[in-house]
Amino acid sequence: MIRLNMIAEGQTEEAFANRILIPHFAKLEIFISVQLIQSKTNNNSRLYKGGWNSYDVLKKHAVRWMRADRSKDARFTTMLDLYALPSDFPGKLESESIKNGHDKVEFLEKQMLSDFESEGNNRFIPYLQLHEFEALILSDPSKFSFEFLEHKNQINKISDMSVNFGSPEEINSQPNLSPSKRIIKEIPEYGSRKVSAGPVIAELIGLEKMMEKCPHFASWIKLLEKLRD
Repeated sequence: MIRLNMIAEGQTEEAFANRILIPHFAKLEIFISVQLIQSKTNNNSRLYKGGWNSYDVLKKHAVRWMRADRSKDARFTTMLDLYALPSDFPGKLESESIKNGHDKVEFLEKQMLSDFESEGNNRFIPYLQLHEFEALILSDPSKFSFEFLEHKNQINKISDMSVNFGSPEEINSQPNLSPSKRIIKEIPEYGSRKVSAGPVIAELIGLEKMMEKCPHFASWIKLLEKLRD
């Protein structure tokens, strides 16, 4: 039995893991626990969960969890967006010259892995979503109709936009052209409902379809599945 401890960027990723990943991996006797990144505001000691503006915040959270769970059966992973990655992320500056999204995300994951391994943390499996969570639900935009019935024409526009890319993971990371911004442009309500609607749409699409359309995501899932071996 493997325990897979996952640090999620926000509530949408947490809900996605709870709704789709936990049931899938439980069948393989890989049991996932999810935590949101824990950080504090600058002016008081109140603890906040979700969101991050520095790599140091993430690393401190991960190291605390690793120290608390030293079992040989425990592994650690992340579900973080490549989009708006903090500037102090290992290799961030060097990655700016890498134009291909898949090459960039793989380079950054390797830099992150090296950083953890350099301090003896060899149970870590980094994952950055290319470019953000919404790439997964753009695997089949038709499923948006189950949450946004009144937006048929807008959903058709999102579908037409998606087919212009070889994969939803290739949809731009630029501020106004990221997957979530493109969705919100057509369906403004998604912005306030993404935590609930996003994981529901993902469940309707199904893990197999998302893996088919999003190869970097698929490689992560397959790597985690091998933990049972």
